[in-house]
Amino acid sequence: MKKQTLFILFLSLSFFSFAQKQKPSQPKLVVGIVVDQMRYDYLYKYWEKYGDGGFRKLLNKGFNCKNTTLDYIPAVTAAGHAAIYTGAPPGVNGIISNDWYVRKAGRRGNCVLDTSETPAFFSPCNMLTTTITDELRLSDNLKSRVIGIALKERAAILPAGHLANGCYWLDQKTNKWVSGKYYMKEVPKWVNDFNAQQYVSKYLSKPWTTLLPIEQYTESIADDNEFEGLQPGETKPVFPHNLPAISKGDTAAALRLTPFANTLTKDFAKEAIVQEKLGMGGVCDFITISFSSTDLIGHLYAPQSVEVEDTYLRLDKDLENLINFLEKNIGKNNFLLFLTADHGAALNPSYMTSKNIPAGYVHSAVIKDSLQNFLVNVYGKGDWVADVYTDQVYLNHEQIETKRLNIYNIQRQVADYMTRLTGVQTAFTTYMLTNSSYESGAGHLAQRGYNPQRSGDVIIIQEPGWLENAKKTGTNHGGVYSYDQHVPLLWYGWNIKNGSSVEDVSVTDIAPTIAAMLNISFPNGCTGKPIPALFK
Repeated sequence: MKKQTLFILFLSLSFFSFAQKQKPSQPKLVVGIVVDQMRYDYLYKYWEKYGDGGFRKLLNKGFNCKNTTLDYIPAVTAAGHAAIYTGAPPGVNGIISNDWYVRKAGRRGNCVLDTSETPAFFSPCNMLTTTITDELRLSDNLKSRVIGIALKERAAILPAGHLANGCYWLDQKTNKWVSGKYYMKEVPKWVNDFNAQQYVSKYLSKPWTTLLPIEQYTESIADDNEFEGLQPGETKPVFPHNLPAISKGDTAAALRLTPFANTLTKDFAKEAIVQEKLGMGGVCDFITISFSSTDLIGHLYAPQSVEVEDTYLRLDKDLENLINFLEKNIGKNNFLLFLTADHGAALNPSYMTSKNIPAGYVHSAVIKDSLQNFLVNVYGKGDWVADVYTDQVYLNHEQIETKRLNIYNIQRQVADYMTRLTGVQTAFTTYMLTNSSYESGAGHLAQRGYNPQRSGDVIIIQEPGWLENAKKTGTNHGGVYSYDQHVPLLWYGWNIKNGSSVEDVSVTDIAPTIAAMLNISFPNGCTGKPIPALFK
């Protein structure tokens, strides 16, 4: 009996010692999905028409963070993608917008345009911090593989980070999936083989018709209305959209304004998983997928349109196809998937005013001219305003320094002048954002989006329902209100229990949550925190 007891004790201690040495488990693959311009209410607005395998499956069998917001401005594509994957707001990660005024160059610069060489090329050089994808690569001495995919360059590059193995976007001139010199000299053979299939031409060879009989689109307003923009050659914004005729001028633009661009993105992502053997090795891999045409369609037609509804019904089928593919090829318990959005969108202001709801338009060009005239009247002749862009005023610092004027006084005068304009609620100066602490409200959001080297002198906050938009059709986004700020966040797969939570969550909490799940370092500029509800 003593020998038997000692043997059992020896086995127990050996097993305990072995367990102690075992590395904590990780999924084989992390799948990050960002749906560009997806409002939170789209999850339920079209619920009855969704199938059981897409959005419904993520909600019914995954975890829903119901109260997820951006928690910064501006609410735009680049800032959203960077915040999601760095765990840091624009003020920290440096991606303050899709473009911003570059003072040294005296012009606007693209967020992913690398001007360190001539000709310029696309890279993540302007992102000042690491991403969760970078940290995964660093955690295992670059053994993990990271691939980024999106129609838009910025939506592919920023999530994939600085250390991506591959990053692909759809070139607007060639209609082919391409990469860049930052990542590789030339794309792999499988990418060329995929491009050779001429999927773009196939999708544009027939009209875009509704997935369901059009009379069933009861969640949208009438198809023929004055609040929607037109595609080239069209006289009315109605179904069917004659893609063969529309695409004669610009096939790339024509495809991007259809839900078939999302399908193409999904199919390319599936091919990347197979060809790059993601999730099929001995380490955890990561693929980032952004569905971009939802944003382009939303801008043209606005959230209340049949086109937007049809796009989400088709996206639901794309998600079902992707999830089924992952479960079959990777295994349901072997991949971790999250789905979120980079920003939401406002309802069309003209539509809102037709319903007696206050709304309107603010035009940056008009603001610039008006402000320039104001400053000339106060300080005399000179080019006082360098640019007004994405609700930010960039003053001409050289002019102000030459005149030996106090820039803080001028900023304060500009902010006061802004609040007199129709559609503007308030404005914040750089002095206010760097010398005050805002715990909530517009000031808090502006402060988190402010970067001293890249942001403007004055940040403009519009009234609810007002948009910076030069045309009165479609929609825009970027502001502090819930229609721009509130986005979905769904989790599914590896170690995810079914449930939901209404606790406050920021998109900057996504990266540290993944880091905690994978037992790796947070991104180096991370300000977010792991979401407690997912660890209970």
